[in-house]
Formats: sequence, C-alpha cells, structure tokens
Amino acid sequence: MSTVTPRTQRGTRTRSKILAAAEKVFATLGYHDASIVKITECAGVGLGTFYLYFAGKHEIFDEVVEDLNRRVRMAMAEASAAEENRFAAERAGFKAFFHFTAQHPALYRIIKQAEFVSPGALRKHYSKIVEGYIQGLEASQQAGQIRAMNPEVAAWALMGIGELVGMRWVLWEGTEDSSGHRPEMPEEVFEEMMNFIDRALAPTGAQPTVEG
Repeated sequence: MSTVTPRTQRGTRTRSKILAAAEKVFATLGYHDASIVKITECAGVGLGTFYLYFAGKHEIFDEVVEDLNRRVRMAMAEASAAEENRFAAERAGFKAFFHFTAQHPALYRIIKQAEFVSPGALRKHYSKIVEGYIQGLEASQQAGQIRAMNPEVAAWALMGIGELVGMRWVLWEGTEDSSGHRPEMPEEVFEEMMNFIDRALAPTGAQPTVEG
C-alpha cells in the first residue's frame, strides 16, 4: 500500500500525476528499463515527492495495474448497467472494453508484464473482472435469459475471447495517434464476435434478439 494517503486535493492530483506517468513509462519502456527517475521526470516532480506516495518501483507498478483494472471495470459496468437483458449488456460491456483498450493500450502491455513482474497483481486483475461477470451471468440464468452453464467457466471464457480479439484487432492493428490511442475495434469484427457469444449464451432452442 502507499506510504502516504493524500490529505489535500493538491496531493491527490500529484499522486494521480505520478501514477499516470508510471503507466506511460511502464507501457513504453517495460518494467525492467523503467526507473523511478524516469517516472518522476515524466510526471514533472522530484524524487522526494515520489517517495511521499510510493515506497518504490514495484509498489507503483502494482498500483498502476490496480488503477487500470478499476477504470476498465468501471467503464464496462457503467455501459452495461442500463441494459435490460444479458445480450444487450454483453454488447455494451464489450463495446466499452474495446473503447477503453483503444484509448489505453497500456492495459495490455502492463498486464502482460505483470505475469513476470507481479503474478499476484495479475491474478487479482483477472479475478476482480471475473467476480462481477459471474454475478451478472448468475442473475441472467435465474431470469431465464441465458442457458444453464457453469458461470465461472463461462466468465473466464468470455473474458478470454474479449482479451484476445482486442489484442488482435485493437493492439496489433494500425498505429497509435499523437495521443497514444489505438484504432477502434472494426465493426464487422465486433459483430462477428458478438454473434458467436450470443449463440453460446442463448437458451437451448432459442435465438437471441438484440437491438444493434
């Protein structure tokens, strides 16, 4: 955990600035080539200021993973919350996920690094996403909207589909613009993926109906 919790708005802004700089440096240079000096230079703060909020490089890396996780989960939850059925919620959630990854390609790069740098942070990242997913699938099963299945297995499978499709058509496609953003998910790829998911979730003998 952080050595100091900001007590003022200025402190909160400074900590957020350092965290954003760390995200950029880790995504660009990788964990091993990154340094606290490079992070503070990117953030425009001194070394002493860094140590007010973080104990070291490994701690801020874990915080970057947690911050990215919180933001992507929030984006997906907010997008799907307004939908009335599971198929529409899946569509909205995946749309939000792909938009987030296009805007923040560091999510992919940093999570991949976490496999070797901080396995605990990696497992926590995926587990937090799956926990919410399982709850949504269980509720949809109880409402008869989707077929009977093991919700934990389904949650991991769906998350895997989204991650790998996003890697192929968001992270690997095109080039980043001046803001560091990647191209958005191609609509035809998104629709093909959703058709696959809709059929996997549909109750036996039923065809999902979703407004596009």
